[in-house]
Amino acid sequence: MGELVRLQKYLADAGVASRRASEELILAGRVSVDGRTVRELGVKVDPIKTKVQVDGEVIRRVSTNTYIAFHKPRGVLSTMSDPQGRSSIGDFFNSRNERLFHVGRLDKESEGLILLTNDGAWAQSVSHPSQGVAKKYLLFVREDPTKAIANRFEAGIDLADGYARALSARVMPGGYEIVIEEGRNQILRRMAAAAGLTVLRLIRTEVGQIRLGELPVGKWRNLSNVEVTSIQNRKSIKQ
Repeated sequence: MGELVRLQKYLADAGVASRRASEELILAGRVSVDGRTVRELGVKVDPIKTKVQVDGEVIRRVSTNTYIAFHKPRGVLSTMSDPQGRSSIGDFFNSRNERLFHVGRLDKESEGLILLTNDGAWAQSVSHPSQGVAKKYLLFVREDPTKAIANRFEAGIDLADGYARALSARVMPGGYEIVIEEGRNQILRRMAAAAGLTVLRLIRTEVGQIRLGELPVGKWRNLSNVEVTSIQNRKSIKQ
């Protein structure tokens, strides 16, 4: 018998989804262990002998991990598929054999850096709020950018679901360069609206030490070993 592991970790290691999303699959009754549907989170399995299925499909742990930086275009959903047939991230990876999932999200109208992997533990280290991984954005607005508004982003803005502040905000031509740890839904767009700004374009350029760089829109590249480990070794972008 192999060393027993929690079911949600097994699913994450197999590239089904992040550990948190795997827990949701279990609670929804979509996972079975040796033919028995499991709905509780404390179950452990033998990675070698246990038969694990999700929606009837047998799941096997992967032997190699994949880490990808993708330049999400504007108008593309941050999902691996869409039942309504709308363009999604998964459309750009149909030719790959791995069961990839995205780490974090960008709203449909935002663009820029998004990470994909089949390593559930790594995904958790990137996306969990407690890890404090900083992200850099370029916020282009209709109004003339001012130092006063940049200062307001740094001081914090009161939103309906609580206070939100940027780690840094700098004026640039056409808008602002903003670094933020916040992961709440459309947080920057809501902060901008509260500050009286009209958002024209929003681009994420960095996640931790991983940079979008010159990666063309709609293209992807494999992360280097240094980039992969940088997420776990250093949680924020240098100011």
